[in-house]
Amino acid sequence: MSKAGIWSIAAIAVCTFLYLVYLAVAFEAPSGTTTVILPTPVAEVEITQPRPVPTRITPVVPVAPASVEEEPEVVEVVEVEAPEIEAAIDLPRLNDSDSFVAEKLKELSSGASLLSFLVDEQLIRRTVVLIENISRGQYPQTALPYKPVTEEMQVSSVDGRLFTMEASSYKRFDAAIAAFVALDTDQAVGLYKLLSPLLQQAYAEIGFRDAEFEQSLRKAIDAVLSAPEVEGPFQLVKPSVMYLYADTRLEELADMNKQLIRLGPENSARLKAKLREFKAAL
Repeated sequence: MSKAGIWSIAAIAVCTFLYLVYLAVAFEAPSGTTTVILPTPVAEVEITQPRPVPTRITPVVPVAPASVEEEPEVVEVVEVEAPEIEAAIDLPRLNDSDSFVAEKLKELSSGASLLSFLVDEQLIRRTVVLIENISRGQYPQTALPYKPVTEEMQVSSVDGRLFTMEASSYKRFDAAIAAFVALDTDQAVGLYKLLSPLLQQAYAEIGFRDAEFEQSLRKAIDAVLSAPEVEGPFQLVKPSVMYLYADTRLEELADMNKQLIRLGPENSARLKAKLREFKAAL
């Protein structure tokens, strides 16, 4: 390159330098400075939808709000006497039960009066036999639990062969029926419950080992209550030692029904009323 070209390039460089110096000197910085913060680049992340997770819901038990403490209520303590519990009673053997039954009967209201009409031997066994017979409409003539009536039936003769039963004959049974009716029903039922094991044993002895004696007792009561009411006067015949009803319809009645006729209508009605009470209390 010629010297003239070299000098031309140098002149241009000097002029350019001088111009840059001039710009640096003449430049004024602005009064306020603005800083621009560029956001940090975030790498793209692939979002995968998570599988739904079963949620177990736990029941929330409501909690009662705390109560404000109040002054305790003053309660008066009343002492109550505990009811007396009767001790269990040991029953005697069936063979030795007569004196025990007699003592228990005396404890009942009117029990001593009723006891005077009863036998003092094998009382439970005889009572069971009588009740079992009555439950079938029968009435035994022997081994009865009560003493025999010593007074004879009062009759009036019609023609020497036909007789009429007098109403005065009913009075023979007044005292016994009165003693029975005067028994306190609840006390009598209580005594029956007490003696039930002995009654059941006696019932088994006569062949009813698989049956309940109380069923027989209820049947006997029902048999008496269902007995028809028959009005007199009653005519009798006496072909042998015993009187028989002249009316065959009466004579064909069950033995238990004929015994109720001998008691008389008033005694029969009182007996039935007491048996209804007893049955209701069982």
